[in-house]
Amino acid sequence: MIAGARGRSGLAIVFIGLLAASPLFVSDFFLSAILTKTLWLGIVAASLIFLSGYGNMISLAQTGLYGVAGFVLGNVVAADGGLKVAWDPWVGVILGLVVATVVGLVFGAVASRSEGIYFLMLTLAFGILLFYFWGQVTQLSGFGGINSIQAPGIVSKPRTDPDNLFYICLVVSVAVYALIRYIVRTPFGIALQGIRDEPTRMRALGYNVALHRTLAFGLGAFLAGISGILSVWWNTRIDPGSVGLGRTIDVLVIAIIGGIFWIEGGWLGAFVFTAIDTYSRNIDWLGPRFNTLIGVIFLVIVLVSPGGLIGIWESARGLARRRSGAGAGLPPGAPAERSG
Repeated sequence: MIAGARGRSGLAIVFIGLLAASPLFVSDFFLSAILTKTLWLGIVAASLIFLSGYGNMISLAQTGLYGVAGFVLGNVVAADGGLKVAWDPWVGVILGLVVATVVGLVFGAVASRSEGIYFLMLTLAFGILLFYFWGQVTQLSGFGGINSIQAPGIVSKPRTDPDNLFYICLVVSVAVYALIRYIVRTPFGIALQGIRDEPTRMRALGYNVALHRTLAFGLGAFLAGISGILSVWWNTRIDPGSVGLGRTIDVLVIAIIGGIFWIEGGWLGAFVFTAIDTYSRNIDWLGPRFNTLIGVIFLVIVLVSPGGLIGIWESARGLARRRSGAGAGLPPGAPAERSG
């Protein structure tokens, strides 16, 4: 386990270095449409993986929660639609994250006492509730969405000058990854993993299971809210379709393709999904069949490796290590080094 974690950490450092240098050798289109979108989309997928992997809570409300942050931001800054309050963009960011976190805590308090399919269906209901709320309350969502949402000057222009937003998304993604890795090693994170494995026993030991799950859901909402803010800066707009059922399924597919058991899988799945989505639409006969294509890829990956692409990588590393150990003359039955 330790060796596998170190191997993934080393690869993560290499990838971060390559990403940091990518504006030097990739086009503005690739930087914005692929890499930047991968980074902010990976954050919301990582929030889902955190809840699923460390809390056994597969949430289908993450897209709705990132929409809460996005719509709050769009309503309190200068924009075409919404309340047109025209506050400072940074105030809108803080308010959007706070509201998304509070909504997540409320949802978490309601759903924390359910498990399995019941938790899944409750969070799906929350996501649908948010979708219809934004769709029907046009005073807050505008007629056709909120457009031309003002961003802080540091963001620059995502389409014509994408470097600034790319680096913002990169730094935020690294911070989110580090935050999750830190939290799961704290007493709270360890208790959460114990609740994931043995909730009845943890309850008997005196742990407040519902409270731990609620706080974890609130943290997941905060992370999803960060993604919502970045997505609004990238799109410069948001509409109810941005948080619809289709987007919810997309986030779930991204997490499973990348690897539902590894935080890194959020960004890997987001890259694969974004690249296929972008380039398949340029192929005449394939463009309208994107959902079919991604569905086939999803099915193949699930059948080959329930751990997604990272699971395939870890299995290949483990196989290579065992073969290397056998070739080095290890005695029969000697334990090979464990992979992650």
